[in-house]
Amino acid sequence: MSDKPTIVLVHGAFADASGWGGVITRLQADGYTTYAPANHLRGVAHDAGYIQDFVATIDGPVVLVGHSYGGAVITNVHAENVVALVYICAFALDEGEAVGQALALGGEPVDLSPVLVVRPYPGAPEGTGDAYINPAVFHDAFCQDVPAELAAIMAAAQRPGSLVSLAEPSGTPAWRTTPSWYMVGQQDRVIPPDAERAMAKRAGATTVEVDSSHVAMISRPDDVAALVRSAVAGVAS
Repeated sequence: MSDKPTIVLVHGAFADASGWGGVITRLQADGYTTYAPANHLRGVAHDAGYIQDFVATIDGPVVLVGHSYGGAVITNVHAENVVALVYICAFALDEGEAVGQALALGGEPVDLSPVLVVRPYPGAPEGTGDAYINPAVFHDAFCQDVPAELAAIMAAAQRPGSLVSLAEPSGTPAWRTTPSWYMVGQQDRVIPPDAERAMAKRAGATTVEVDSSHVAMISRPDDVAALVRSAVAGVAS
């Protein structure tokens, strides 16, 4: 590629686009056009459709970067101008697999329900709703390596994810035909690190590991930006 690709950063549940701030600063300093659109968090197919439509408005090559549930979203984006996928402590789902199933790839079933608070929203299927991480345990469960003051702000401002997204099966994964890169958070308490390693291996992703919580893009923005640069370099020829 003769021109720098556009970088599109997709956040996951319990977070919002501001979590990419440190990464955006670094990529913009390198001259990359960078976007961090709001992820609707309504379900895999819905959210992937929104991001795919967003990508369709961009001329030239795009590198998609997904954090956590955002990885499930970018996995289901199929656009000709997407040249690389970068997963940051994220769900690189296989076809027919749901987020809840992927949590068990580390060998032990994971139940997030004890740390979640569920609130209804208009139109939610009966018995479901929006899931938030309980602010009382947010710091310890989600982002133990950021300052407590920042964690308190993140807990108060978190974007909830619809519970239906945990059980919705993924479509054909884009990583089958698009080169991928993966960052494993060695201290992740949301997605087990072994599950992350299993997803990265299955996708054939170029993989790095960092000593971080689930929010490597906040606690380790230099490393995340470096991985994005590696992806760009990997598809430049």
